[in-house]
Amino acid sequence: MKQQLAFDLPANVSLGPDDFFVSVANAKAYVMIMAPESWIESKLAIIGPPGSGKSHLARVFQHQRDALVFSADALDSDMPLPNFPVVIEDAERITPDGEEALFHIHNHMKQRRLPLLLTSSLAPGRWPIALPDLASRMQATSTVQIDDPDDRLLAAVLMKQFADRQLMPKPHVITYIASHIERSFAAASDIVNRMDSEALYNGARLNIPLARRLLDIKDDSE
Repeated sequence: MKQQLAFDLPANVSLGPDDFFVSVANAKAYVMIMAPESWIESKLAIIGPPGSGKSHLARVFQHQRDALVFSADALDSDMPLPNFPVVIEDAERITPDGEEALFHIHNHMKQRRLPLLLTSSLAPGRWPIALPDLASRMQATSTVQIDDPDDRLLAAVLMKQFADRQLMPKPHVITYIASHIERSFAAASDIVNRMDSEALYNGARLNIPLARRLLDIKDDSE
C-alpha cells in the first residue's frame, strides 16, 4: 500500500488540476510537469516564492501520475524506497536524516527511470545539504522557475486565496486590490490574510473601503 505524509494546509484549499490557473508566469512549469518523460535523468525542481503555486503544481503532477508526496523535513532514512513517481516538497527544509533518505530515493528513482519532482523557494545549489554526493546530484537537477505574477495571474491568485477561505469579494474588489498591491505572491497572500481577519474578527465587509484602509491608500474623494 502506498503511504504519504500529511501536510498542514488550510481547510478547503482547492488543489485539483482544474483549479490551476496557467499564465505567462507559470506556463513553462506547467508544461514541464505534464511531460516528465522530457526531464533529464527523470528529475525536475520547481523553484518559486511562497504562494506561487508550487504545491498546487505538485498536486497536479500527483493527480496525473499517481505520485507519492513527501515533505522534505519529514523524510526518514528508515522509510521504504518507493516504486511510484515521487514529489519532495520544500526541499530547502531537508534535515540531516532526510539527506540520506533523499540520496537513496534519488538513486532508486534514477535506476528505475521514475520521475522525481522537487519543489523549493531556493535553487538546488542553496539547499542546506551537507552530504557531498547528494549535493552534487541535486545541483545537477534541471530547474524551472515560476516568475512573479502577471496581472491575470495576480487576480487569479487573489480569487483563489479568497475562495480557499470561503470568501467571495466582488470582482471589482479583486481588480482594485490587484491594481494597488505589489505584483508578488507574498503581497497577495498578505492582503487576503488581513482582509480575512477583519471579516472574521470584526465583521468587516470585503469591499474597496476595507482594502483601501488596510493598504493605507488615501481616498481620492477626500
